[in-house]
Amino acid sequence: MSRSLLYHIPSFLGLLPFWILCTSSTNKCAVRHEVADCSHLKLTQIPDDLPANITVLNLTHNQLRKLPPANFTRYSQLTVLDGGYNSISKLDPELCQKLPLLEILNLQHNELYQLSDKTFIFCLNLTELHLRYNLIHAVQSNPFKSLKALIKLDLSHNGLSSTKLGTQPQLENLQELLLSNNKIQVLRREELDFLGNSSLTKLELSSNQIKEFSPGCFHAIGQLFGLSLNDAQLGPSLTENLCLELSNTSIQTLSLGKTQLYRTSNMTFAGLKQTNLTVLNLSSNTLSVIGNDSFAWLPHLEYLFLEYNNIGHLSSRSFYGLFNVRYLNLRNSFTKQSNSRALLPKIDDFSFQWLTHLEYLNMDDNNLPGIKSDTFTGLVQLQYLSLSNSFSSLRTLANETFVSLARSPLLVLNLTKNKISKIESGAFSWLGHLKVLDLGINEIGQELTGEEWRGLENIVEIYLSYNRYLQLTSNSFALVPSLRQLMLRRVALKNVDSSPSPLLPLRNLTILDLSNNNLANINDDLLEGLEKLEILDLQHNNLARLWKQANPGGPVHFLKGLSHLHFLNLESNGFDEIPVEAFKDLFQLKGVSLGLNNLNILPSSVFDNQGSLKSLSLQKNLITSVEKNVFGPAFKNLSYLDMSFNPFDCTCESIAWFVNWINSTHTNISELPSHYLCNTPPQYHGFPVMLFDISPCKDSAPFKLLCIINTSVLLIFTFIVLFIHFEGWRISFYWNVLVHQALGFKEMDKQPEQFDYAAYIIHAYEDRDWVWENFSPMEEEDQTLRFCLEERDFPAGVLELEAIVDSIKRSRKTIFVITQNLLKDSLCKRFKVHQAVQKAIEQNLDSIILIFLEEIPDYKLNHALCLRRGMFKSRCILNWPVQKERKHAFHHKLQVALGSRNSVH
Repeated sequence: MSRSLLYHIPSFLGLLPFWILCTSSTNKCAVRHEVADCSHLKLTQIPDDLPANITVLNLTHNQLRKLPPANFTRYSQLTVLDGGYNSISKLDPELCQKLPLLEILNLQHNELYQLSDKTFIFCLNLTELHLRYNLIHAVQSNPFKSLKALIKLDLSHNGLSSTKLGTQPQLENLQELLLSNNKIQVLRREELDFLGNSSLTKLELSSNQIKEFSPGCFHAIGQLFGLSLNDAQLGPSLTENLCLELSNTSIQTLSLGKTQLYRTSNMTFAGLKQTNLTVLNLSSNTLSVIGNDSFAWLPHLEYLFLEYNNIGHLSSRSFYGLFNVRYLNLRNSFTKQSNSRALLPKIDDFSFQWLTHLEYLNMDDNNLPGIKSDTFTGLVQLQYLSLSNSFSSLRTLANETFVSLARSPLLVLNLTKNKISKIESGAFSWLGHLKVLDLGINEIGQELTGEEWRGLENIVEIYLSYNRYLQLTSNSFALVPSLRQLMLRRVALKNVDSSPSPLLPLRNLTILDLSNNNLANINDDLLEGLEKLEILDLQHNNLARLWKQANPGGPVHFLKGLSHLHFLNLESNGFDEIPVEAFKDLFQLKGVSLGLNNLNILPSSVFDNQGSLKSLSLQKNLITSVEKNVFGPAFKNLSYLDMSFNPFDCTCESIAWFVNWINSTHTNISELPSHYLCNTPPQYHGFPVMLFDISPCKDSAPFKLLCIINTSVLLIFTFIVLFIHFEGWRISFYWNVLVHQALGFKEMDKQPEQFDYAAYIIHAYEDRDWVWENFSPMEEEDQTLRFCLEERDFPAGVLELEAIVDSIKRSRKTIFVITQNLLKDSLCKRFKVHQAVQKAIEQNLDSIILIFLEEIPDYKLNHALCLRRGMFKSRCILNWPVQKERKHAFHHKLQVALGSRNSVH
């Protein structure tokens, strides 16, 4: 086996457990907190190796044909068993005997076709049974008799032609019976007798082709509170018959959506007079005519759904009798009265007068002609009115528009998407209780004098975003000091820099949106006095000039005084500078968005007061450097950071601190590997920032600190430094000579005979001429020296790698001739250097000598060869002299290094 393969074996073994886990988990259930999920595993039998204490077992979407009771003996603690979406055709009675605690059994989307009296005989604790989408065409005898605790039974989407599920009273605790999408055509009393002791909150019979309600069919049920017959195609006649059959029952909720009820008369719901019906759903019908007094029989009704119909005319008596209705939905309910374009839907005056308890009215997405003086008269408890996209010609909001709501305690009014172009003075003067006014997405284009809001004494939110244009004045909001939220997004805002500020009266404002207005000129007192402001949106404007140092008068500090601001959005403003004190007063700032600008260099103290910052967005700027003195305070408590798509400069000075912070923080940084890439220097272009090696950067830190501390000392010793620089080699030479004469190489190893060579020379192929020219003469001068030179001493016929290993072992020392060529030589980097260092480590020897022919920085040496100067004694680190007269001193140093002891002691 080759040595290179041996190097990769440990990493392969480290990946092996993960590989085994991935390959073996494909057919295993996921178990967590006593819940076992075995879905989508193509199982053909029940797993037998799950924990015995599981309470929920999901077996859906497999290939099971049966549920053998014996396979569930281990799982007696189950309370929920979901076997849906399989091919189960039969259920053994003993299943529940093995699962005595079972409460929910789901067998939907299977092939069950027959249920016997014994099927559920042991399911005494079952509360929910789901059998939808099976092949059950009829229920014989009493299969559900033992299910005394059952609350919900779902038999929808089968082939049942009858509601008969038993021959005797049973299911006394049943609350929901779902029989939708079957083939039931007639409801007979005797077929519902089995529910004589039940109290159903929901009987679902939707999507059945019901054609007859036999007399007393619903009276056979003990108590029926909810009935759904959506998509049953009843029509007016059968609907009237249905209501008669529901007379004197406990019905409270009746859903008749999409039943082809195209008209109602004063007799349609007459049968419901003797009921307490509170909810009626008539949505998605073709209802075009609501006859007078149609709802006169429903005095207890509270919720009425009429959306998605074709009502052409609402008369003054259409809603007569609905005295207790609190919720009315008329969304998309009105249509033109004929094919003529001129005849729009008509709402007579006083049409809503009977709805004295109505609180919520939705009339969105209609095509109404307008609002008359008595359209909403009588709605004395209305609190929410939505009229979005409701009118064909509501261009101007005049003083009389909402007069019909003068007696209504309206709190919320939605007028969006109505093509409103003008608001006259006092248009809302009748709405003194209003808190929320939504006028967004219209065509309003005018100067706001402030009189438009007269009478809105309790207003909290005004939404004006997405209109044509709004010109402000100093009094635009003088009459609404209670305002807390003001939305002015994309309204081509004009005259914002007027003085005093148009926003000055809004002392209670907490949310302000001025985004997408192309604002360029604002004063530093625009937001003055807004001490309660918490959210400020100013994105997509043109505020770059205001923060430039070159701006006439200096930077405009328009954020001053916002001491309670929590979230600030300044994206897409073209900023390329930020003043030092831009965020000075924002002590409670939690989120800042400065993305999509042109920021590069940020002042060092710009975020000094933002220690509470949780979210910071600086994506798509020109930031190259992320330094601690700038971002340290902002990053201190950060939960979310977005600095993606910036051209980072991957050098120690620019991002070393940032990389270290990234690798140690718990902050959420999305798309970190792919969206945080180096731009410079060229060798790191496109390289992930998080993978930048900061180990060389740490070496320079102590020297920088030392340089700062000793600056004054270095000035004093300048002369000495210069002398050492030019003549220091002489001192070093004479010192080594004295040491040599005094010690006489007494540290020479006592057993030189064990080595064949004094030193093995490791050098790049390009440096072979230098090695030969300088080491051969040394051998001639000193006969005791013999170097191992590859070109001369490698035996013929031996593999190069074996010869290298053998020569290193036979050499007392190892000399590295360090040049740029050596740092690039792959054989030296990956094999020769490794063998030499490995020998020194294993034998605990100080046997390596470094000869530098060029100036090589320590971090490059470490990056290429994993070596540092600090690893070796000073006498083993030699520099080839440029001057010829110094070569003799160099040879002497080399001889001292070669003669030193190998022992590290």
